[in-house]
Amino acid sequence: MTGTDRPEGELARELAGLAADAPPALLDRIAARRVRVSGPLEDGPLAGLQVAFTDRGVAFLRAGMGEREFAEAFRSRFARPLLPAARPPAGLLPALRTGRAGGLALDLRGLSDFEAAVLAAAAQIPRGQTRPYAWVAARAGRPRAVRAVGSALGRNPVPLLIPCHRVTRSDGSLGDYVFGAEAKERLLRAEDVDVDGAAELARRGVRLVGSDTTGIVCYPTCGDARRIGPGHRRGFATLAAARAAGYRPCLHCRPT
Repeated sequence: MTGTDRPEGELARELAGLAADAPPALLDRIAARRVRVSGPLEDGPLAGLQVAFTDRGVAFLRAGMGEREFAEAFRSRFARPLLPAARPPAGLLPALRTGRAGGLALDLRGLSDFEAAVLAAAAQIPRGQTRPYAWVAARAGRPRAVRAVGSALGRNPVPLLIPCHRVTRSDGSLGDYVFGAEAKERLLRAEDVDVDGAAELARRGVRLVGSDTTGIVCYPTCGDARRIGPGHRRGFATLAAARAAGYRPCLHCRPT
């Protein structure tokens, strides 16, 4: 009996015997894993957090999506298969609870050099503080690319872990956010940012706050600015105006 004369079932069994599972290490290099986790503000606009991670680290984080929608969004951006994971990567849950990535590994392949620089700058903003887009642009080496900074932050693959919610508009308003304005405000309030106070200062044209005892000027949410007593606070619209009055920029928040 020739190969072409063998019963179809017998031929199928022989072919199946030739198949072998891919080694786990190879599969991990090709595919990413997906897990649903409990995160901050789970009862609000950030309900249903899903995270994709590779053998190099966390690569993608989104909320409010079904599993299929999340998988499609991941594949359209990273062109990699996505498989379910039994557990989140080590360090992810503490990073989400504290708002500090710390030593959590991130896989940020695929970003342009400018996008990577923007996210690196945003990652430097401490919990409970904010910085304007112009500050991020300066830290990214492109001080005039303020609008481009907004676009780069909008493409942040791992919001919350790289805290783009701490970047605000230069006029003091909160600005856009990948999860929406409501989520951004709630995240900032949860970090004890005085959102209302910053908005009131912005309404009065105050962008920086100085201490007449130290001669140092800061962003209003800087930890040093919070310690300035009411009787010693002085507001400025620009750093140039503060310098003209004899003030020097804070070495912690480094206003631009």
